[in-house]
Amino acid sequence: MPGKPIADFEVRATGNQRFASVAFRGHPYVIYFYPKDATPGCTIEGQQFRDLHQQFIDAGIKVFGVSRDTVASHEKFKANMQFPFDLLSDGEEKMCKLFDVIKEKNMYGKKVMGIQRSTFLMGANNEILQEWRGVKVDGHAAAVLVAAESVTKSVS
Repeated sequence: MPGKPIADFEVRATGNQRFASVAFRGHPYVIYFYPKDATPGCTIEGQQFRDLHQQFIDAGIKVFGVSRDTVASHEKFKANMQFPFDLLSDGEEKMCKLFDVIKEKNMYGKKVMGIQRSTFLMGANNEILQEWRGVKVDGHAAAVLVAAESVTKSVS
């Protein structure tokens, strides 16, 4: 899907906000989809983005985490983990469908539909510049940072 523009979307976010993709026209950003708040892999992934957050900001890139959890759940997760970025609530799966991240998964021997851990580096025109699907958590945020820095260096 790299190069593919994504339709405008709007969802609820932490901090009693709404995230509207149209507000980010002209600015690249990162969206990472994760299955569930406060689970081991999702916590580690969020911590890695948290720990590199200032470097993303220095590169001119905002980071947003997305799951189907409620805003209330996100607020608690964000506070507990001291995430400096907002979490987006996609309970209606608007974003999940746009980015095609709902996949069949095997949970304890049962097949369920859930979010495939995926990250998207979005361009200034709301197009996908780079995507990572089926992400393995360790080192992933650092790889996204390298890609994000190369985008902003090529623009300046």
